[in-house]
Amino acid sequence: MPPSPTSGRDSAPSAIRPDGATATTELPRTLGLWSAIAVLVGTTIGSGIFRSPAGIADKLPGPLPILLVWTVGGLFSLCGALTLAELAGALPRTGGYFVYIREAWGRLPAFLYGWSELTLIRAAALGGIATTFAQYALRGLGYDPVAAPYDAWAHYLAAATIAVIACVNIVGVRYGALVQNVTTIAKYGGLVIIVLLALAIGLPRTGGHFTPSVPPGSISVSAFGLALVSVLWAYDGWGDLTKVSGEVKDPERNLPRALVLGTLAIVAIYVLANIAYLAVLPVEEIRRAPLVAANVAEVLIGPIGVTLVALTVLLSTFGSVNGSMMSGSRIFFAMADDQLFFRGVAAVHPRWKTPYVAIALNASVGIAFVLLRTFEQLADIFVTTSLVFYVLSIGAIFRLRRRPGWNPPVRVPFYPFVPALFCLAVLFLLVNALMDPAQRVPTLQVFGVILAGVPLYFLTVGKRRG
Repeated sequence: MPPSPTSGRDSAPSAIRPDGATATTELPRTLGLWSAIAVLVGTTIGSGIFRSPAGIADKLPGPLPILLVWTVGGLFSLCGALTLAELAGALPRTGGYFVYIREAWGRLPAFLYGWSELTLIRAAALGGIATTFAQYALRGLGYDPVAAPYDAWAHYLAAATIAVIACVNIVGVRYGALVQNVTTIAKYGGLVIIVLLALAIGLPRTGGHFTPSVPPGSISVSAFGLALVSVLWAYDGWGDLTKVSGEVKDPERNLPRALVLGTLAIVAIYVLANIAYLAVLPVEEIRRAPLVAANVAEVLIGPIGVTLVALTVLLSTFGSVNGSMMSGSRIFFAMADDQLFFRGVAAVHPRWKTPYVAIALNASVGIAFVLLRTFEQLADIFVTTSLVFYVLSIGAIFRLRRRPGWNPPVRVPFYPFVPALFCLAVLFLLVNALMDPAQRVPTLQVFGVILAGVPLYFLTVGKRRG
């Protein structure tokens, strides 16, 4: 039976020092409210809002369907964040989703989540975002990142980016938080500037491209579901803050506030950004513009706009890789601390007080993925695998609410409708992916990798525990 939901809440996890001795030291709580919000916002705003609009407009070629799918994606994300606010406030421990799944569903599902993070989710996230950073950097230097030999250069530069960010995070969480704060302000500010320029300059010129609002054939249930998957890729990151819960100051107060405020900030800027795109460009041009923000900026203020957007995307993706590195490594740390992974991965650096082995492991797998796979492959792997564990993580609230002693500092409003809406939406997306012929085989492959963790569990940590 899994431990009670409040067990270990105020106690420090046992970390393994480099000399192999067991210690009762936890990762220090150094992240305040604004740093926590920066982790959430900075991890979420990566490449999605700059790269996804073209694909979404191709699936839903109408102004109202486009704005609707971004709004619905934001609503689902907010439902998830509100639920996580209760879970994180009650269980403010390093690992986030891993902790909630273990407490609600037991050690095997928690192991499968960690296994999937290691083999699929975190590596794909790091690789996908770092690839976008590398491609924009090469384009800024005057090279075509999709033409030989520069397409290979993009992989190497992405791998180097992951390595550099890993080193920054090993040296100290304060340095990682500083990078996160600076890049978050820059990327959010860049999007705000695009929105303001589009509404102040572009909209008076064009009158906007909002009619016809729903052209014939611009929306269907299947297309909406596929577009929503792309939107959730752009929104993903709102839950990553919970994975560094053990390093947030006053977590019972700051974690719920940061989750809700950060997610609301993301929803607002994403919807406004799409309104700005439609204010300047018609849907047909957005469909053909993989770098839509750069196209909008060029229309508004000329070539200098393209340069400014390129810099914004570079800062955005760099910060997102940093946030993903911070959050992902804490999952492996928590697994090892709970004896569901090699104990040495729970080592805390004696000087910098960071989970340096977990960070190095996270970076190594990410580098391997980025050298072997394309952005599209990485994005598809990430989204499909994440959906499975979204259901288990958010659905944990239904079991934990029935446990004796469950006394969170905040409770999700309109329970059980808010978490139920989120879980039903995610299940719809998984079923929709299985029904789509183009997505069926990749989706089944992801399920196969997840299920491969079952015999691995019973042959390793499950066997030892028994």
